Amino acid sequence: MKICTSRFLGLFILVAALPSLLDAADLKMRFEYAGVPKDPALLQVNKDVEYCGKHMLKNERLLVNPDNKGVKDVVVYVYTGRGGSKLDDVPAANTKHVLANDKCRFEPHIVLAQTGDTLEITNPDPVGHNANLNFFKNAAQNFLIPAGGSKTVDLKEEEPAPIPVDCNIHPWMRAYVVVLEHPFVAKSDENGELVIKGLPEGEELTFRVYHEAGRIDEVTVNGKVETWSRSRFDQEIKAGENDMGTVVIPVGALSYD
Repeated sequence: MKICTSRFLGLFILVAALPSLLDAADLKMRFEYAGVPKDPALLQVNKDVEYCGKHMLKNERLLVNPDNKGVKDVVVYVYTGRGGSKLDDVPAANTKHVLANDKCRFEPHIVLAQTGDTLEITNPDPVGHNANLNFFKNAAQNFLIPAGGSKTVDLKEEEPAPIPVDCNIHPWMRAYVVVLEHPFVAKSDENGELVIKGLPEGEELTFRVYHEAGRIDEVTVNGKVETWSRSRFDQEIKAGENDMGTVVIPVGALSYD
């Protein structure tokens, strides 16, 4: 009897979960550069040259795939500021993110976080580093991280824009932290592709697009020219996969320098 009851309970849970799995709404899109991709320039290493200089560090401001022109590190998220979308409260996930000072660069280049999360900044390098976080809403941070050390930052408040993280010791080092009150955010991979998962379906949502190399507002979506005022666009979200296709970014919108 216990075995039958357990099997029935497991089947009930699976069936109960099916509607939410089937109705999950995702937004898929791909960003492509209209110009000719360039190789990232080598950075000028002028601090801790003996260690940092051997890693052949490159400028990560604009990374375009030479094979398919995909643009990496485009951030897209549901915009909830003035004139944006209204979302139901989303429970905090309390996730710990790690931002490493690894080989004299930050890894990852962009951290996507939700309020209630923590950010652990580590230093696996044999040289000391610094992390300078110029938050707007959270308490600004500027601290040293010795070799093998780490510091933890609580992300209590949503930030109005991606926040730069700099190393004052090694001025070429920069990363970004995005802190939102919800988890509906994604960044494009090396092919320019991203997927925002678990969106509320049956609604028209406002999304904001960000890239550190410039503004993305005049674009071509599947061959049609569009204007994304203030780098925002509206999209009706239906159950299942919502594939926006390819978004082509004009050459003048993004700068390698």
